[in-house]
Amino acid sequence: MFENKKVNFDKLVQYGFACVHGKYIYKTELLDGEFCLTVCVTNKGDVGTEVVEVSTGELYTLHLIEGANGSFVGKIREEYETVLQDIEEKCFELDVFKSPYTRQVIDFARKEYGDEPEYLWEKFPDNAVLRRKDTSKWYAAILTVKREKLGLEGDGKVEVIDIRMNPQEQESLVDNKTYFAGYHMNKKHWLTIVLDGSVGIEEIYSRIRTSYSLAVK
Repeated sequence: MFENKKVNFDKLVQYGFACVHGKYIYKTELLDGEFCLTVCVTNKGDVGTEVVEVSTGELYTLHLIEGANGSFVGKIREEYETVLQDIEEKCFELDVFKSPYTRQVIDFARKEYGDEPEYLWEKFPDNAVLRRKDTSKWYAAILTVKREKLGLEGDGKVEVIDIRMNPQEQESLVDNKTYFAGYHMNKKHWLTIVLDGSVGIEEIYSRIRTSYSLAVK
């Protein structure tokens, strides 16, 4: 539930969390007061929970066991998840991309055009697009791809940006080191840049502006 999310501590306090010894604590009742749910958020944004039966003071964990069924445990699980979903929606924000260059690109689109990334694919939560408001056309796609898919050495993944490009200029730029033909896009009309510093951020901003101008009907 909290994967790819970052906490907003001010919103935690507004929600009702209390800061205790550097941790943010929230308590609420479950099942009409029969159980007490404690939610703890650390200063790093890690989330932990504890459900205690009020009458006995004993820790309750059946709601966490996938195979545990029955109306009673089902009600506790439902109320437990409802509370966490509410906290997630009101106190946490999307934090999908980790590269400083990706964050700068997103901030640039926000300030330059008032656009926010759109996460369109449930199966690919670490991919997003930026689109013009007036034409609804994409001018950038920010993707997380395996290095080997681009022919790069090493294991793991990298964050890249796909942008529109004039075919003549695109062909002259592609060197499969810093510039690549559009990944999962039209190879003649899109250009891929790895967001790792191999291309300067100001140059990326300039190419985003060009891509924006090309995203017309």
